[in-house]
Amino acid sequence: MKKIVFLLFLFCASLFAKEIYPTEQVASLSDSQKKILYEFAVLRNSSSDANVYWKQHKNQFSAISDTLRDQLANEIYLNSHVVYTPVKDSAVQLWMQTQSLTNWMLYLAAFIAICAIIGLLRNYWSLLIDVLIKQFAPIFRLLFSAILLTYELFFLGVIFVVCAGYIEEMTLRTVVIHIGLFLLWSQSTAIFTQKYLVKKYIFEIRNTFWGSNKWEVVKTICLPAIIATIALLYVLYKIPGDALYNYEIVVSAMAVICALPVWRSLERYISPILIPYKDSFIERSIYSLAACVVLGLIINGLFIGINNSLFSYVIVALTSLLIISFLLLSLKENFKHNYKNYYYLQFITVLFLVAVLFYSFYIHSGEMIWASLVGISIYIIIKYWEIPTFFISWKRSKTSTWGFLGMAVLLWLLAKGILYVSGIMYV
Repeated sequence: MKKIVFLLFLFCASLFAKEIYPTEQVASLSDSQKKILYEFAVLRNSSSDANVYWKQHKNQFSAISDTLRDQLANEIYLNSHVVYTPVKDSAVQLWMQTQSLTNWMLYLAAFIAICAIIGLLRNYWSLLIDVLIKQFAPIFRLLFSAILLTYELFFLGVIFVVCAGYIEEMTLRTVVIHIGLFLLWSQSTAIFTQKYLVKKYIFEIRNTFWGSNKWEVVKTICLPAIIATIALLYVLYKIPGDALYNYEIVVSAMAVICALPVWRSLERYISPILIPYKDSFIERSIYSLAACVVLGLIINGLFIGINNSLFSYVIVALTSLLIISFLLLSLKENFKHNYKNYYYLQFITVLFLVAVLFYSFYIHSGEMIWASLVGISIYIIIKYWEIPTFFISWKRSKTSTWGFLGMAVLLWLLAKGILYVSGIMYV
């Protein structure tokens, strides 16, 4: 009897001595075994018949008790992070690409709607105000007076920007935000200039931009741009998922910097970098644009030198602005009386566009690649129509017909070239 009791004691002691360590057991499992246990845990947690699944795959394990199996499955389930990578050309990958394309189409639809609404306001605003004043005078005469209406629209812009974050539909949200930004920028300009009609305060801005009163320049140009920049910062804070505003804030911030009066005094020292030959027939705005381009190149170079992914949006937006600026500067129309600057700018523009293209391939930025390709295409099309005018005139009906035929061939070549480049990129 004593021997039987002693054997039972040893058996019970051995049971308590075999403590299970799931973490060590998991480390010794293969990837396929971990996958089976993870799927078993998922089925068990979803109230499915996990035992059937286990019977099908238990032969891939050595002798394992149900208790140890459950502990290992639970350990793997709790400490797993599933990463899904769609297979190339799969339905999921195509759906993801389609979603990305449709997002940009929604942005495009929003911008078209914004431009249409702003155009309608420009066309019918004065008529609308006149009708309101005539039909509802004298009750609405004060309410819709030019001064009070300006402040009302300004606060309406604030409401649009603040409340747009609660709109779920992206296209409507984008439209509302941009109408709000337009109202903030335009009506703050009207308030600071004290010219409450669009035509009048635009004329006022033109007069003060190169004027001697530096405070007027800051008040009428910089302050409205600062207000728009603050509004964009708020939008980015409230809706970080909308990447579009990361680019737009660069535009408003550059408007603030380039409008500072200090650049007007330094303009004659900076602009010769791009317009080295003296020409009294060149408009003052071209020299100002050249100075702003040099300033933009310096700022962009600093951000590229920092080499931080946080500034990727800034670099793309600034580079796009610089591409547009170089295209405007390189126009033949700017240098009618002396073509030395024209030839020089063609060299600088081509050098810049090629540098942007190579840099975009170097950093593998699809957005910058397409910005450079579009910029190069537009430059080639502009030069296609400009360069022959040194020898012939496109105004003649016969030559213009040949010109448009050549334009079709040029567009075909550009399309084939872009397809070739994109094929190198993605295939």
